[in-house]
Amino acid sequence: MKMIVISDTHMPKMAKKIPEALKKGLTDADLILHAGDWQTAEVYDELRKYAPVEGVTGNIDEEGLHKLFDRKKILHFGEVKIGITHGDGKGKTTEKRAMDVFKDDDIDILIYGHSHIPVLKTNDKPILFNPGSPTDKRRQQHYSYGVIEIEKTVSIEHVFFDNKE
Repeated sequence: MKMIVISDTHMPKMAKKIPEALKKGLTDADLILHAGDWQTAEVYDELRKYAPVEGVTGNIDEEGLHKLFDRKKILHFGEVKIGITHGDGKGKTTEKRAMDVFKDDDIDILIYGHSHIPVLKTNDKPILFNPGSPTDKRRQQHYSYGVIEIEKTVSIEHVFFDNKE
């Protein structure tokens, strides 16, 4: 199973369309995971043209998205459990807030967004993964999204690109 992981698309404010680099990754995706701050439900409608979409809402999402998605989600893929949250809030770092959301859950991978900073920490359980943003890199060098592949083993990586067109 190949999952494309995105967050903080902020569309249409930060981009009018899905970047070509992301579209390439979406073409053979089995599932798309979105960690919030879609901005509008049209982003969901566009993404589901490529593959089924699961996700959570973030702090800037319109009401229609809150009707479709919760703020926390746990998905099961055989033995692998993936938790998704946005990570916004007050106090602590984005990473610590995201971890607090799942403090009572046994998950293998924690996906979060909000900071727009790509993160992959594999030293402890759960693995922490922030895909960054494909449309709003802020102070980051590149735009980014993530790929998780679950076969007999799990592989997680970022895909970095320079142009959001």
